[in-house]
Amino acid sequence: MISKGSISYLTLFSLLLLACFAVPAANAAPIIVGTCKSGVQFATIQAAVNAAPSGATVDVCPNTYPEQVMITKGLKLLAVQSGTSDAPVVIPPAAGLAQNGSDIFGAPVAAQIFVASTTGAVTIKGITVDGTGNNLTGCGAPTMNGIYFQNTAGTISDNTARNQYQTDFADFGGCQNGLAINVESLTSSVTVTVSANSVRAYQKNGITATGAATGTGAPGPNVTISGNNVVGLAATSMNWPISGAAENGIQIGFGARGTVSTNIVNDNVWGQDVFGDTGDAASGILVFASEGINITSNYVSSAQFPIVTVSDVADGYGVADNTTITSNKVSGTQLYDAIDLCSNHNTARSNMLFGSAESGVHLDDTCGGTGNNNTVTSNTINEACAGILTGTGTTGNTVSPDTFFNVINTTQSGDTCTAPPTGLKGGTRKQGALRPAPYNPMKRR
Repeated sequence: MISKGSISYLTLFSLLLLACFAVPAANAAPIIVGTCKSGVQFATIQAAVNAAPSGATVDVCPNTYPEQVMITKGLKLLAVQSGTSDAPVVIPPAAGLAQNGSDIFGAPVAAQIFVASTTGAVTIKGITVDGTGNNLTGCGAPTMNGIYFQNTAGTISDNTARNQYQTDFADFGGCQNGLAINVESLTSSVTVTVSANSVRAYQKNGITATGAATGTGAPGPNVTISGNNVVGLAATSMNWPISGAAENGIQIGFGARGTVSTNIVNDNVWGQDVFGDTGDAASGILVFASEGINITSNYVSSAQFPIVTVSDVADGYGVADNTTITSNKVSGTQLYDAIDLCSNHNTARSNMLFGSAESGVHLDDTCGGTGNNNTVTSNTINEACAGILTGTGTTGNTVSPDTFFNVINTTQSGDTCTAPPTGLKGGTRKQGALRPAPYNPMKRR
């Protein structure tokens, strides 16, 4: 016979045993890449990721890591300081980048950090990803990504993504390749935050979010893109014998959803205005065939289309309607329009637009029944050929009140304005009705 007191002691002992074995992660040694901290140490990021249980934190010591990393479980990959050192840098292996997967449409991908978690969200914080030495050549090369999230929720913050351009950029700079940070998803339930990253020297796009591209209402990731500094290759590509790709600083497209706020986006200028080539133009913030995007409080400068919405129903991609563009500052628009609305039912309010070669705001009818039912009010436009350019035949637009300074034409009908302010490229140098060129993953297949 066992007394009541014995049962109490046995029950307590059993509960203690269960607690010890049920939560081993709480007492597990830290997982460390490098030797800057005590714990279970690994020489490579991939080895640490492979050994980590789902939900773990992997601390990465300052060092240079020549590898491609694949993450298929929920975890946190965090940089740690060691003394005065604070720069874990992922670079390509000695042989260069190799295909390590496919994108959501089946095209080959060579990603430096490839995230495709099946067990939970992933956080990447404080890591430098440098594409120098990738050895990718020719326009048939796999799509190069710095940090690539595929069908995975999570956070990408406080990282640096740089030099995601092909080794043979001098000869093949126009290849539609080179994405610094890329988020793709075939499901609308995926939410990703991209914040406070330094992004620069990319061949095609700085930050990209892409959905299923099946037309209006297509599912896609829900992204918050905020507080990033995004700088294109424009100043460098101008000097190459062949002009670079039409860059986009930030692109939300093909059904992706979300918010773009408080970013600084500079130097996305395609070389066609230097070389006289024909083709598409570069943009700072591009919304392509995605609805309901909120663009607010960004600073965008030195681009041919600093902020632009583009519908493409003819090719089956869908519309870029119902975009809200508020409280942004735009300067140094080359050739075209500070805000170009090539879609319908948008709002552009309380923006400050300085130095536009063509117009401050263009209600653009060149994307197939577009430029209609927009609200353009309370904007301040200082120096432009036209303050507001209303495309031929557009209807239902509200275009006042706005404030104009040093504008040649406060409002003008049509889709071109041929007398840009002195010192801004535009007017007779404009190469026809060019459009921003989105990164289109379906054309990479």
